[in-house]
Formats: sequence, structure tokens, C-alpha cells
Amino acid sequence: MGIKTVQIPESYFGEGYQLTSLDKVLGLARANSIWPLPFATSCCGIEFMATMGTNYDLSRFGMERLSFSPRQADLLMVMGTIAKKMGPILKQVYTQMAEPKWVIAVGACASSGGIFDTYSVLQGIDKVIPVDVYVPGCPPRPEQIIDGVMKIQELVKNESPLRRRNSPEYQHLLEKYQIG
Repeated sequence: MGIKTVQIPESYFGEGYQLTSLDKVLGLARANSIWPLPFATSCCGIEFMATMGTNYDLSRFGMERLSFSPRQADLLMVMGTIAKKMGPILKQVYTQMAEPKWVIAVGACASSGGIFDTYSVLQGIDKVIPVDVYVPGCPPRPEQIIDGVMKIQELVKNESPLRRRNSPEYQHLLEKYQIG
């Protein structure tokens, strides 16, 4: 019995060979370099500070650089009670962010108004902007915030921004919020 040799086609070696699609490479790069904009108004903001501290270290998930400019951020983290007067400001911050962008509602107040069922408190930020991930709790533990961030990373990694942002459902959602 002799040794068989197999000819390797030209396309299997050399420059330009890739094992994945460009969408997946871009998704992986985006998921591990998210620049969050913290919009913290109360106790959930304190829990976020603990999450950024050395015990939990959110920077190990690629979120080392906080951005306090909407034009340089791609993740809006809304934490705490949002008054109805702040709704237009929150909407303006969201519209100033460049695409692709994602939103996470941290805590019961940002998600549903929390215990403040009053005329002056917005009963969830999804009344003014679209939300991608909700983190429950009052206030949520740092582990919950990290879990929400990891859910955002999965969304970012597995989603083509063109498919989602240009879909009829998303366009309808933006029309509902009266966003350009």
C-alpha cells in the first residue's frame, strides 16, 4: 500500500482566505468595544459605579471607556427614575447617538417607573425611546448589570446592524417615538 497524496486547491491557502463572514467579524469587534453613555439619576447609578469598580470590573467586557458625549457612544445605559420632564432630553440624547446604537434600561424605575406611580415619573423609558435590554431590580446588583451588558454584547455580536435598523418593524417603532 502506498501513501496517497491529495492536491490542495489554491483557494485553501494564501492571503485572502477567511473562515467567517465580514458581518461576524464586525459584530465581534463591536461587541468587545462598546462605549457606554451612563444616564444615571438615582440609586441604580450608584450600583453602576460599583459595577465599574475593581470588585466587578466591567472593563473586562470591553467597556473600559465611558463616554459622556452622545456622539461618541453606542450604548445608552439609562439608570434610575426618569421624570416626564426629562423624557425629551433622553430622546434628544438618543437621537444624537450615531448608528449603530443600543439601549439598556437598568432598574425598575427606568424599566417601568418602579414604585413611583405618579404623574411626574415616566412609567418606563420605552415610552420615549426603544429599549434593547431590561435589567430588573430595585436597585439591581452589579451581577445583574453585568448580565444585561452581556446580553447587549450577544445582541451586538449576532446582529447585522443593517438588517435591524432598516427593518419595517424598527422603522415603525421609530415613527411611534417620532424619531427621524
